[in-house]
Amino acid sequence: MIILTDRAVTQIRQLEAEKASEGQLLRIFVEAGGCSGFEYGMSFDARKADDAVLESNGVSFLMDPTSLEYLDGSEVDFDDGLSGKGFDIRNPNASSTCGCGRSFN
Repeated sequence: MIILTDRAVTQIRQLEAEKASEGQLLRIFVEAGGCSGFEYGMSFDARKADDAVLESNGVSFLMDPTSLEYLDGSEVDFDDGLSGKGFDIRNPNASSTCGCGRSFN
């Protein structure tokens, strides 16, 4: 289960209106890279055959099976405060994270 906070939902809906094409949903994923080994990513994409379609707080989104395994139990928030504007993923499965918060191990 992945939880989207109210602030994340507000930002996702705004981005959907601006950037998503017909039939696309938000995709939350993990890929190799970053300073800790893996990094988080988000984009709008069409559903692929092995994707899970998840829902939180009224927003549907896509995850591939590998990303879901790494991110299960995570919370996605949006911070537009002094520390910088962007999404923040709080991942209980990460053994360590880097200072930027965008990569983990």
